[in-house]
Formats: sequence, structure tokens, C-alpha cells
Amino acid sequence: MIYIGSHISSAKGYEAMGKQALKLGADTFAFFTRNPRGGNAKPIDETDVKKFLKLAEEHKFGKIVAHAPYTLNACGAKPEVRDFAFRAFAEDLARMEYTPGNYYNFHPGSHVGQGSEEGIRLIAELLNHSLKQEQTTIVLLETMAGKGSEVGRNFEEIRAILDRVELSEKMGVCLDTCHIWDGGYDIVGSLDQVIEEFDQKIGLERLKAVHINDSMNGLGSHKDRHAKIGEGCIGLEALKAVARHPALQGLPFVLETPNDDAGWAEEIALLRDAASGSGEK
Repeated sequence: MIYIGSHISSAKGYEAMGKQALKLGADTFAFFTRNPRGGNAKPIDETDVKKFLKLAEEHKFGKIVAHAPYTLNACGAKPEVRDFAFRAFAEDLARMEYTPGNYYNFHPGSHVGQGSEEGIRLIAELLNHSLKQEQTTIVLLETMAGKGSEVGRNFEEIRAILDRVELSEKMGVCLDTCHIWDGGYDIVGSLDQVIEEFDQKIGLERLKAVHINDSMNGLGSHKDRHAKIGEGCIGLEALKAVARHPALQGLPFVLETPNDDAGWAEEIALLRDAASGSGEK
């Protein structure tokens, strides 16, 4: 089995997110910790959080996956960009402890001409500054498509970051199907080999969540344009195979497809059937 959900707006609070997930037939979800384009996070309502935690326990939710804002660039060249990354990371990790034991996912960042080695060093510097022994949250590096100067464009770069993190046990990886396809990993024709390569270069014990998306572009395009499930270049059958792959069972799967509530509900049902083995093969 997998836990399956989509991104849900956090505007109305945790309990509302949980109820919205249930309406979609989901048992996990993702949400942005603040506006995806940056800014301040709204105050935590502890009563609201307690209601959500009760709801999640009653309905046996899987791990939820918080997402850092897109503007958080851990390896930015400008001091103000790095300053925001340090501040937002610290604030978000403190807020995550209101819902203990869950995941905080972020895009490693773009080195903007500094080079990937310097980018990797700066990302690890942020993580070593921010991670605390007492935190219960696992921080996830997201696999990227390799657009522009993105760091994390391949498994080797993800591993290079992890190797530099002192509190290694607080780290994991979120695998994005659109991103790795666009990055050149053939999950259509060679899914088992891609999973094996991930295990060899990073380790499957590090894989904590999956963003399951189709792609508008071909293999190795480095574009990062998501498509609805079955309407892109990866295709329905390949994504069903991802959902039922034995190495990925028990993980939270999050849809980031360009859809609406009705469409996400259909995709959730489709992928849940595939993961259970009841969908068409």
C-alpha cells in the first residue's frame, strides 16, 4: 500500500487541510509552510493543530509532507537570499514540531553561476546550521530536473549533499517522478534499474516520500513541467508501475499535477487501485 494525497492550501489551517484531504479520498497531503513565493508564515493555532492530530489519528493518515517556499534558495549567491533561507528554514522547522514526526521537503536550490560544488557546500552549510538533535522532523531533499543551475539534478548531487550533513539521521529524500524523468532517468523503460541506481547511490532507506507527476516533456529534457497523470510523456502505465513498485510501498505519494479537486480525487483513486494491484496492468 501507499499513502496518497495532493497539495492542499494551508490558508484555513491544519484541521481544514485534513478534512479536505478526506474529501479527496486521501490519507496524506502536502502543504506550503508559507506563501510559495516567500513572505512570513501565519501564526500557529495550537487548538487547530490538536484537532488535526486527532483527525489524522482517527483516519490513520500517513506522514504529511510540508513544502518549503520556492524562494528558499539554500545556495543563492546574494546575501539577502541566503539570509531568507536561514530564517525561513529555522522558523519552519520550529513550526513542524507542532505536528511531530513528519516531513519537511525543500528544493536544494540553484547555484546561479557559482558551480555545483559550491552550491552543494552552501546547502550543507545551511542544513548543518539548522538541524537540531532534538527535532522529530525529517528534512527531505527533493530530486530536481536540472533546469538552469539547479543542484540535485542527479542522484550523485543529492548524495554529495547528504554526505556533508552532520546530523545525517535527520535527512531523507523525496523522489519526484517528473523531475527524475526530465533529468534523464528512464522510469518508463527501466524503472527497476532506476530504483536500483537510487539504492546504490543514495540508499532506499533515505527515500521517504514520492511526488508522483506526469511530465509535459521528454526524457532528459531538463524542463520541469508537470502534467496530469496519464496525459504526459511518462504515461499512465509507467506511473501505475511506480505506484505498485514493491520498494516504494508504505511511502506518502503526493500529486502535484495541474488539476482541480475533482481531478485529484480521480487520480488518487486511480493510483490507490494501482498500488493495491486492483488497477489494470
